[in-house]
Amino acid sequence: MPSLISRWAKRVTNPDALLIYGMGAMIDAASVRYALTNKPSRYTPGEPLKLLLAGYAGTRNTGGDVRVEEMIRQFRHILGDRNVELSIFTINPELTAGYFRTVRQIPIPTIFPKFLADECPKHHGVVACEGSMFKSKFSNALATMMTGALGLAGAEGKLSIGYGGEAGQMDDLLEDFVRSHCRHSLIICRNENSRSILDGLGVRTEPGTDTAWTFRCASKDRAEQLLTRAGWDGKKPVVAIAPINPFWWPAKPDLVKTAAMRLTGQYREDHYKSVVFHSWSEESARSYDAYISALAEALTAYLSHHDTFPILVGSEQLDRGACEDLAARLSFDVPLFVSDDHDMYDLVAVLRRCSMVASSRYHAIVNSMPAGVPSIGITMDERIHNLFHDRSHQDFLLRVDDEDLGPRLLTAMNRATQEAERLQREIITYLPSQLEAMAKMGMAFEDELLRVYPEFPASHRPRTVENFLPSLSPELSSLLEAST
Repeated sequence: MPSLISRWAKRVTNPDALLIYGMGAMIDAASVRYALTNKPSRYTPGEPLKLLLAGYAGTRNTGGDVRVEEMIRQFRHILGDRNVELSIFTINPELTAGYFRTVRQIPIPTIFPKFLADECPKHHGVVACEGSMFKSKFSNALATMMTGALGLAGAEGKLSIGYGGEAGQMDDLLEDFVRSHCRHSLIICRNENSRSILDGLGVRTEPGTDTAWTFRCASKDRAEQLLTRAGWDGKKPVVAIAPINPFWWPAKPDLVKTAAMRLTGQYREDHYKSVVFHSWSEESARSYDAYISALAEALTAYLSHHDTFPILVGSEQLDRGACEDLAARLSFDVPLFVSDDHDMYDLVAVLRRCSMVASSRYHAIVNSMPAGVPSIGITMDERIHNLFHDRSHQDFLLRVDDEDLGPRLLTAMNRATQEAERLQREIITYLPSQLEAMAKMGMAFEDELLRVYPEFPASHRPRTVENFLPSLSPELSSLLEAST
């Protein structure tokens, strides 16, 4: 009995646990209301289908924003502009200004269960759109927000879809929540490992991919203009390093730290947002220092033998600190391209103009691949690992905590330079399979929509790849045609 009480006490004093339990209570209440309602809110033929996109917009996370942009284009293409009305959550509307045109942006509070319970019933369905959908690595709060929105839609018998999501390590609290509240959802996963994890929790899945492949960025001329402004001579190969801080996750709510920060300024460096703080310790600091030092060591040694133009890329505004820390370790000047200064169209264009990308950001790699840019993955979790295994480039996959990261990264960079033509060819060859997978995601999305709302006007279009993808660039269109 004492151990049972102590476990209970530990959970109810855990802010993540309180958030998860609160979200679960809202979903249970929605289930009861739905069961007792004779006329539940349903889609009516002739009105636009109201879909709510639940994700991580509003933090200048380039990968997340690109994903969502392409979902929006794909959904509008499949459903027809007049048949759909889209809304999206944003953490900071100022940081999504000019993005997601024609989509209503809804600010979401940090403490969200009651907000979700009020907002989700206003829509015919929820689409969770962040890649790191089912994992505790970054933040249980973020995962709870997306899975909670799915659970509320499922509890009301509405469309409940996770689109291009990924599953990884979840703690017991989150895993139990997903098992209990996502059983009415369909998760279209971007790799088989994620399907296996969710299948084990009794969640329905379909195969898929990421949605960033079809993104139409700024022009090559625009990328070259930005690089020239940063000191590029227009001739040297451009080599990008995309660092992060892999060691300050997960981020968790902490009221004690919040009070201390407001009273004394303590913990300000660890503050993420609102009452949420990054994890940090002396061990984290040592690991981060070793990681940054290894990147600096490898880049310095590489440049001593290769006449290239190096840049540091911050794919999310949080990455500015890592870029600045890495720049401070270098004996030469290196320009920074960070998403707080560059929108997603320009930043992706710069990545696609590179000759090599070495990245700890999943989407810095994905966003470079449509241009065939050779890439090296320095991974902190399953996402880059799964991608490099899928494209059979495991020998260019490193870990952020490798003891010999510096020498191994230098070896990988030298090899990527020597084998650039082969890598470019293999990456380009890999792309059609992802475009086909994305088209099949669109088909699965339409099938699930018609299962939930058979009265929705079906398009009856032929089930071809082209009919279920948004408009493609001329390069991707040619690539897809050549593969069929």
